Amino acid sequence: MLVLARKLGEAVAIGDQITIRVLEVKNGQVKLGVEAPTEIPIHREEIYQRILAANRQAAAGGPIDLENLSLKLTERGEKADKE
Repeated sequence: MLVLARKLGEAVAIGDQITIRVLEVKNGQVKLGVEAPTEIPIHREEIYQRILAANRQAAAGGPIDLENLSLKLTERGEKADKE
C-alpha cells in the first residue's frame, strides 16, 4: 500500500486518467474529489462490498427456470391489463 500525505487542494494521479483531489478537511473528515472517465465505476468501499456480495450470491444461485418465469410474467401482464 502506498501512503501519501496531501494538503487541501493537492491531488494524487493514478495513471493518465484518474485524479483524486483533497477538496476539504473539516472536523476530522476529508472530502475527496475523483476525476475519472465515466466508464470507470467509482463507489465508496462499503457500497462496493455490497455489490460484490450481491454478485457472489447471484452467481451461487441455481439455474433459472425461464419457462416458469415467462409464464409468471405473462400472467402478471394479463392481470395488469384487466385492471
